Formats: sequence, C-alpha cells, structure tokens
Amino acid sequence: MQIYNKDNIQVYCGDLLDVLPTIEKVDCVVTDPPYGLSFMGKAWDHSVPGPEYWQAIKESCKPGAMMLAFGGTRTQHRLTCAIEDAGWEIRDCLMWLYGSGFPKSMNISKAIDKAAGAKREVIGKRTDGRYAYGFSEQAKRALGDIAHAEAQGFSGEMGLITAPATDAAKQWNGWGTALKPAYEPIVLAMNALDGTYVNNAIRHGVAGLNIDACRIGDDVRVNPPAGNKSGGNSYNMSVVGMPANAEPTVATGRFPANLLLNDEMLGEQSRFFYCAKASKKDRGEGNDHATVKPQALMTYLLRLLSTPTGGVILDPFAGSGTTALAAKKLGLACICVEKDPHNCDIIVSRLEHD
Repeated sequence: MQIYNKDNIQVYCGDLLDVLPTIEKVDCVVTDPPYGLSFMGKAWDHSVPGPEYWQAIKESCKPGAMMLAFGGTRTQHRLTCAIEDAGWEIRDCLMWLYGSGFPKSMNISKAIDKAAGAKREVIGKRTDGRYAYGFSEQAKRALGDIAHAEAQGFSGEMGLITAPATDAAKQWNGWGTALKPAYEPIVLAMNALDGTYVNNAIRHGVAGLNIDACRIGDDVRVNPPAGNKSGGNSYNMSVVGMPANAEPTVATGRFPANLLLNDEMLGEQSRFFYCAKASKKDRGEGNDHATVKPQALMTYLLRLLSTPTGGVILDPFAGSGTTALAAKKLGLACICVEKDPHNCDIIVSRLEHD
C-alpha cells in the first residue's frame, strides 16, 4: 500500500515481493537490508534476505542498474551469495570504517559468576565513552547498549564495574567473545548489461558509476596525454588507444575509493570520503530504529549511483527512511518499501518534518 507520494518520493508499506511487481523500472538500488544477526532480538533481523528477494529487486531494475547493499561483518558472505545467485554481477565491496562501534562481546568472567549464582562486588562505575554522556534509556536501547549489557549478564544499573566472585571467574577475567565492530561492508553489484556499457547508456540511460560527482577534495588533478610518463600531479597515466596528440584532461578532486571513513579517523588521509555515524539530530525526533545510517553517507552513495538525468532510486528495505531523505535533499526520485508499519510511520514523519 502506498502511504506517501510527494516531491518524487514514494513510500510503500508492505512486503517487497508484493510491492515491486507494481512499480516502474528503477535506475539503481541503495539499501540496508537485515544482517541476520538477530540484533537486539528484533524479528526483522533473524535472517539475511534470500535470492528470491534479490531476484525480485533485479526484475524491478533497468539493465546495467547498480546496487549498493549494506551487510554485516559475520554474514556478508550470505548476502553476497544471495545477490549473486539471483543473477547480479558482484562488482566490488565498499568498506565504511568508523571508530565509535560498541562491542557486542559477552564478558566470560561475569557469565561464569552468573551461572554459579555468585554476587559480584561493585567496585566502581564507568564514566568513559557513552557512560559519560547521560543517554536516556530510549537512546541507549536505540544504540544497542541494553542488548550489550544483557549479553554480559549485567543486572541493576548499567555501567557498574564489578570484581570477579568465584575462582573460575577470576581465572577468566578479561576474556570476551567478540571484537569491537569498526566497519560495515557494502556490496556493489550490477544488473546484467544490455550489450555494452555504451549501448546500455544510450538505450537505457544507465551505465557505470558517477565518478566525478564523488571525487574527494578540491585539488585540481591533471591527466597527461598518451605517451607522457612524467608523473607529477597526475591521478592517472596514459590510456591505451588514446591519440598521441590528445590534450590533457583536468579533474577536481581525487578518484573516489571503495573505502569510506568515519570523521573520527580523519587524520591526514585526505584521499577518502568521511562521514560520522548518525547523530541524534540526524536520526530525527521519535526515530527509535536500531540501525539508522547517517544522511551524509547515504547522500554520497546516491550521488555515486545517480544517472545523468538523476534516475529513480529504489530502497526495498527502507528501515527508517534515510535513503528517502537523502534523495529528497538531492532532488532525486526515490521509491521506498518497508514491511514494518512502525518503521513506515517513522519514514513518513521524517519526510514531513525534514
């Protein structure tokens, strides 16, 4: 059922297998599907969408359409295989790196004491990291802190530092079950071309990636003509088949890479795109979705896949609608599909109040 249609943004509430056969052919796909991690016990995250979903998405796309799909570090192989089994060509895997991930590791020492029914002595309270900022309970749940605390066997107030109670717990003090997450993979795939890139571009208006729209920085970089091996400030050397008397070409900014960084990792690496994780303001009022992507990141990805005429973007796992907001800001047409009615309400609210 269509629940929103304004400013070239359409939102459908329903299963994508039911909705997609009714929509127009789209030019690209940008989406953040379930990772199959059972995040915070959410039913929607119990499995990675299988090939039948990616087949339906493929059938909704023009030939040569590009797709970017976020995945989980432990389940990206299932995502990639499902996409490939549906007939997509896997082109690359982008990596979004960040420094503010929260560990989802069980404290083995605490788990041992809990299993033994032993009470641990409170010896302090954490004041570092997120515990220093006084998040509300709603914000903590949205960020995953509660799930983390439950996995560790916490009881009572969060952030307490406790001492091992049993000998076994003392022996295993400091052991955990997982590393701190610091990146998310983004699978880049392409629908089958209608012949060549040239034919696809002319016939369907879809071909490749919008490189110049996503160049990094504002320094001017010169591509020398064929035969010039002098190097210097060039970002690329001669091209096979280019006439020997060809003029050099000029571009502003570095060629975009398949590595995207969080601004906490800025340092001196000025050759990559930077984006912070979603802030409270970025999420919007009342947005309690657990895995909100930052608008700046989605805006960058939409620019990368946009066609010369803009094109129509599809997000078949719309979540809280960040893809739609990014498309709206860029003036692009976007079709969003979301199965959860509560999330659909969030999407409409964000679009109405943006």
